[in-house]
Amino acid sequence: MSLLTDSAPAVPRRRSAPLVALGIGAFGIGLSEFLIMGLLPQVARDLGVDLPSAGLLITGYALGVTVGGPALAIAASRLPHRTVLVLLMAIFTLGNLLCAAAPGFWLVLAARVVTGFAHGVFFGTGSLVAQSLVPPHRKASAIAFVFAGLTLATVLGVPFGAWLGQIHGWRGAFWAVTAIGALGFVAIALFVPRSAPGAPLKARQLALFLRPAPLGALAMTALGYAGVFMVFTYIAPLLTEVAGVPGPRVALHLLLFGLGIVGGNLAGGRLADRWPGAAAPLSLAGLAAGLLALRLALALPVLVAPAMLLFGLTAFATLAPLQARMMARTPAGADMLGATLNISAFNLGNALGAWLGGLALAAGVGLPALAPLAALLPLGALALAFVRERT
Repeated sequence: MSLLTDSAPAVPRRRSAPLVALGIGAFGIGLSEFLIMGLLPQVARDLGVDLPSAGLLITGYALGVTVGGPALAIAASRLPHRTVLVLLMAIFTLGNLLCAAAPGFWLVLAARVVTGFAHGVFFGTGSLVAQSLVPPHRKASAIAFVFAGLTLATVLGVPFGAWLGQIHGWRGAFWAVTAIGALGFVAIALFVPRSAPGAPLKARQLALFLRPAPLGALAMTALGYAGVFMVFTYIAPLLTEVAGVPGPRVALHLLLFGLGIVGGNLAGGRLADRWPGAAAPLSLAGLAAGLLALRLALALPVLVAPAMLLFGLTAFATLAPLQARMMARTPAGADMLGATLNISAFNLGNALGAWLGGLALAAGVGLPALAPLAALLPLGALALAFVRERT
């Protein structure tokens, strides 16, 4: 049975084309976010800045997602969803074009911030469109299908960027992403169905986001992903210095993590479709277990590779359930903003996790303690879910 249909063979083609178009856009946007990590030394040398300054290209993008995304969602709330998606792909494509052609560092940084604006709103709006294309019992799987583009970009982004950078330079990598963005623009314009215009958001709708249900859902997302990135930010030294993995094999372990996140994302969508109320708590408990399993495996070299696969699976199995949970708790008429805010919460969790990991190491707890400490964060999100459901 197809992921996208229940019966007639003509149905999946009608539903799959717009989902594939959204997946292409998601892949390009995810690729733009991650490939810069493998290109920073080249970018720094070519633009005449030091490595910490070049790192602002990552920070600036994240700020664009976290701050600019919700602002853009409010501004675009009255537009039809397809129009929003087409405009976002235009912004994304032009932003990467500017990155590829910009003569100086500050213009590249500005382009990165602007392309970050498109990231959160695209995944938020794309989630809404994907849900509208499938039966009610397949909504979370449709969200996972769109996010599959992001998970593939997570796996391929750093090695793809490094490979292209070696052959064509860092600008060549951004030209490639520009071409993917243009393909996504055309595919969305052709295949995503038309929808009715939205209504501008009012102050009372915005105020509803301060209620416990949406705030709790956002906090769960941020805490869950803080646990992932508290460990993943320092995964290379964990593998080499704690587990004793030889340097050349680190890439293989990261590939296993990547395969895990692709499978975990799709499994999380199926879980949320089958048990919508329990999916987020179950996936958060699984994430905590995956982090603890990784800590145990660090002392047993033969278990490190399967533990990395499990870590990836449990890390991204939370994605669709947390997104679906937030969308179910979004005030009426503010769907685009609610979905976008949750993407911002994912990125806030990334930054929070890296910061907390740095604080822990600076306090002298040592690399082996990161995984069990990180497990406390999804467990905190799980406790929050338990409290919220009973108040």
